[in-house]
Amino acid sequence: MTAFGAALLEMFSEPTLMAMAGLFGGILLGLAARIGRFCSLGAIEDLYYGASSVRFAMWGIALGVAIIGTFGLSSVGALALPDTLYLAIAWNPWASVVGGLMFGYGMALAGNCGYGALARLGCGDLRSFVILLVMGMSAYIALGGPMSSLRLALFPIEPAAETPGSIAYLLASYLPFDLHVIGIAIGIAIIGVTLLHAGLRKNPAALCWGLIVGVAIVSGWAFTQWISTHGFAPHVVISHTFTAPVGETVLYFMTSSGNSVSFGTGSVLGVILGAFIGCLIKGHGRWEACDDPRELRRQIGGAVLMGFGAVIAVGCSIGQGLSAFSVLAYGAPVTLACIVIGALIGLRQLVEGFRRFA
Repeated sequence: MTAFGAALLEMFSEPTLMAMAGLFGGILLGLAARIGRFCSLGAIEDLYYGASSVRFAMWGIALGVAIIGTFGLSSVGALALPDTLYLAIAWNPWASVVGGLMFGYGMALAGNCGYGALARLGCGDLRSFVILLVMGMSAYIALGGPMSSLRLALFPIEPAAETPGSIAYLLASYLPFDLHVIGIAIGIAIIGVTLLHAGLRKNPAALCWGLIVGVAIVSGWAFTQWISTHGFAPHVVISHTFTAPVGETVLYFMTSSGNSVSFGTGSVLGVILGAFIGCLIKGHGRWEACDDPRELRRQIGGAVLMGFGAVIAVGCSIGQGLSAFSVLAYGAPVTLACIVIGALIGLRQLVEGFRRFA
């Protein structure tokens, strides 16, 4: 450990350092949302209903960078992949399917995922404030509240097997290549395929913001692993996700005297701060509220589904779609696909109604 690292551990408590790590990546993600227009639901809407697929292609850049950076960290000993949140537990396929569909459908009804709602809140959208409160509360009801026993009975969480549930580990058991080479190669391949998109190649800003999002995910793994390795207390090695941490942040503000900050609280506040800075730069900040009670009812229902769905699936569109995908967890592509399917069903219901499914 360097002298600078030792000084950090002396100056700040470990929970504070974890929060600072989350804050750093959260600010990057907030800026990407407001200036770069990086958005889960927005990318799906553009692809399905709009004339542009650039925002969807941005995800390919972010994902490729996140995978390359994550397996690069592991290759130099800066990250223990089996200790990461998504590889420390066994994959439950039904949890990925059910949780992903619930989250995606709820995201469409609410008009945003947790990450998008945080970014909008940073610019003064009070509707997002309500969505976040309901989503965070629902997540904690499913995580450790009255519904937790039923959730665990239906979707039990078991410790991971001896071999982590990662596509890289699986391929390494059959191919004569190191798992880090396989992981980095997959990341490079994803970026290569994404760069076939002519519109993305002509949009340097979109490329840049996709890269920044990937860096934010990698920074979460790097910082939390470093603190876990060099600190005195055990810490979960984690990167960004935005459902349960919203509830955790609300809980901290209500009980800070008996609670402490965490990576999740720093990440949540970082997105709000980054979005606020982005709105100041772009001049987009304004107070907004919901004028239609029916719209608010729909958004609250969507927030409830997102809270439960993300806990069941062990992550949201960012948590599974980028953080879990960056370690090539088995459940990440399945969960992300189900989130997209759920969102498309919800969007079609809102735009065309269910009668068109017949």
